[in-house]
Amino acid sequence: MEEAENGSISSDSISSGSISSLNFDDSAPQGVELRHLRYFVAVAEAGTFTHAAERMYVGQPTLSQQIRRLEEFVGTPLLQRRRDGVRLTEAGTVLLEESRAVLSLVDHGVSRTRQAAGLGRSRLRFVVQPYLPPTLAAAAVSRLRSAAPEVDVTWLETALDAGFSSILQRRADAALGWMSPTDRALPDPLDVMDIGSFEPDVWVPAQHSRAANGAIGLDELARMDIIHGPRHADPGTYDAWRSVLRTRNPSFDFTDPPFQQSLPMTLAFAATASRPSAVLTGPCRPGGIAPQATADAGRHEMVPVRVEGAPLTAIAGLVWSTDLPRELQQVLFETAEKISA
Repeated sequence: MEEAENGSISSDSISSGSISSLNFDDSAPQGVELRHLRYFVAVAEAGTFTHAAERMYVGQPTLSQQIRRLEEFVGTPLLQRRRDGVRLTEAGTVLLEESRAVLSLVDHGVSRTRQAAGLGRSRLRFVVQPYLPPTLAAAAVSRLRSAAPEVDVTWLETALDAGFSSILQRRADAALGWMSPTDRALPDPLDVMDIGSFEPDVWVPAQHSRAANGAIGLDELARMDIIHGPRHADPGTYDAWRSVLRTRNPSFDFTDPPFQQSLPMTLAFAATASRPSAVLTGPCRPGGIAPQATADAGRHEMVPVRVEGAPLTAIAGLVWSTDLPRELQQVLFETAEKISA
């Protein structure tokens, strides 16, 4: 089958692993292959060549060379190289969206073809959002594997945006993450099932007047310096909690943690602050369960407390595409039921 008159990609061009046209006009770049697009998407999503090379199991020099070749084919820079990683140019942003669409169609087509031929097992690409409580993430993995041992599951640890674009754009089939209040009515073809409500731990100085009774009011908390974030780790929950605190203090804003991967170091930093400071974790424990003191309390002179009235909560949800085969949707529904039980 040759390229159609409307510019669609022919089956011959896909099977050979080469796409002869990206914008489907006479000046389109020649020689662009699917691997170039896969490498480009990996770099754009990972943010650095090093992390993208690890994800794609190729050497960094090879990856850099292929991205340069792609830019030569297209005729314009696609990435801005910086010390802290890469950023997409305007052209790169366009190509990223188109590349994802092309690769999704190819992968989906191959999967359906194999299923039609009776080859292989059903496949499911499942996103687990970073910074989920370890017990929740572990429960999802365990329940899904036990519910569908015959399904090949690809686990993707990546952030979810508010619109669940990774599923809508068919880069993933299902996801476990935090839901915003507006997510309860998701657009087609998405469906969701709530897993449960989770609250953060709030750490305050041991000498704070509220430390003894294990609870602090929202008004008092909003007047403290609160270390929480960074925002990109979970923008939906971050913004929702900031809005709640601003109802009590309109000028309130979070302070980014000085040590993003170490709660003990952040606690030590907050304990020595010049003014009253608190540390707010992400959602980490089921709603209604009191925080548990640990050895960190004495070591860093900070103790965990709950927020009175539980105004800071997050709902965990399992989201999937209703375009999935009915048997896979049933597996996801049963998994969500078992986790929330």
